[in-house]
Amino acid sequence: MNCLSGPIPPQLGDCSKLRYLKLSKNVLNGSIPFQIGNLVYLQDLLDLSHNSLNGEISPQLAKLSRLEKLNLSHNMLSGTIPPSFERMLSLQSIDFSYNALEGPIPNSKSFQKAPTEAFINNNGLCGEVQGLQPCNASSISHGDAKKYHGVVILIILPVLVAVFLLFVIVGISSIYYRRRRNTEKEVLERSSGNLFSIWNYDGIAVLEDILEATEGFHDKYCIGTGGYGKVYKANLPVGQVVAVKKLHPLEGGDQSNQRSFRNEIQALTEIRHRNIVKLYGFCSHARCSFLVYKYMERGSLASILSNDEGAAQLDWNLRLKVIKGVAHALSYMHHDCTPPIVHRDLSSKNVLLNSELEASVSDFGTARLLIPDSSNWTTVAGTYGYIALELAYTMRVTEKCDVYSFGVVALEVMMGRHPGELISSLSSPNREDTLLKDMLDHRLSDLMTEVAQEVIFAVSMALACIRTDPDSRPTMHHVAQELSVGGPSFSLEPFHALTLRQLMDLKA
Repeated sequence: MNCLSGPIPPQLGDCSKLRYLKLSKNVLNGSIPFQIGNLVYLQDLLDLSHNSLNGEISPQLAKLSRLEKLNLSHNMLSGTIPPSFERMLSLQSIDFSYNALEGPIPNSKSFQKAPTEAFINNNGLCGEVQGLQPCNASSISHGDAKKYHGVVILIILPVLVAVFLLFVIVGISSIYYRRRRNTEKEVLERSSGNLFSIWNYDGIAVLEDILEATEGFHDKYCIGTGGYGKVYKANLPVGQVVAVKKLHPLEGGDQSNQRSFRNEIQALTEIRHRNIVKLYGFCSHARCSFLVYKYMERGSLASILSNDEGAAQLDWNLRLKVIKGVAHALSYMHHDCTPPIVHRDLSSKNVLLNSELEASVSDFGTARLLIPDSSNWTTVAGTYGYIALELAYTMRVTEKCDVYSFGVVALEVMMGRHPGELISSLSSPNREDTLLKDMLDHRLSDLMTEVAQEVIFAVSMALACIRTDPDSRPTMHHVAQELSVGGPSFSLEPFHALTLRQLMDLKA
């Protein structure tokens, strides 16, 4: 991971002697240049996974006849896997998962013998592989499929309105769990397409799988509760684990949770980033609405920091990684989305970690699109202790509101607790200066020399983000960029004598 951004330069295809190319876990975008197919000596690995690459896969990549391992997973690639890939006889390992691919997989041993995990979470791949739907002559063509999905997107995404016809599942089972599951089904309506948007499986089948996996949203599967609903863990029959956020039913005409639901769909269907929680699909109905996300095994940052064992596992390097991940997510939302998206409720509870303790920003229920030439007035939203001070009197939302919240979260990561008392003391005219070493989480071992500089710089950036004047706060693009390169080397004082006043006086 180098935090490389922008498109892959086509000139890379001139490096004709390359045998190994790994550009994974960056923020590369655009399509895969067809010139990559000129790297005919590539043998060991071609890994472009965990980026934001889009467009169709070029058939020219089939010229890599010596390639043994190909990983294009966790991108936004669309279209089909080129049939010409059948000629890549040297392939031993492939991974096309977590894209938007569709159509039949190539008819070769490397594809037919690949595990199900190599193709999961796409738009409709088919073939003689366990876990995939078989292809048949009645399947819609690739061109027709694109038109069909285009119509669905035009209907669902811009206006989030679908006309549902009431459907009732007839039959009563003697088993309590099946009766409860059928009760949930009866409040749903059948649309002209799938109940699920984005997740391009049979919507009814996925709904049934979720109801079965959670026994009709039984409390024993609940892993979290918030103001708008509960979150459940669901083990689906395909072997995939997902998180399902089910909204509370409307009561007394209250539309706030439905607004939250629509906000989250609007935000998460328009953005995709490795540090933003992935939305698989949603079901929308006034009496039963829920969203389906990628399951994050380690839960929230807040829960990990509140537990001594979890906090000890989150060492200084991992804490820096968490801070950088959140910074890159916000930078993407503020500077790479049109119009920009402001989260408005960033807190340690809304930062989730996967099994590798990599962070993703979640809960976009209060997110706002910043419309150009608009005042962007708002009501106060967010979690107490993370809300930018200026919102209390200006009621105007800007990207700098998220910058402030990020600063609070970053300090919390380094301190191991919410920095409320520290922030209050910093704004006091009679404050006493605090040593940096006294502020840091004492549950971790002493800082090693090689990571101390990064910790110092991360704390200085966090302090700059919580400045009272929003105009004096850095942008998230600047923060993410500076954290990626590690910042300058400090020669102010020995580490044990370094104070927060000295870090606050540094120019971010």
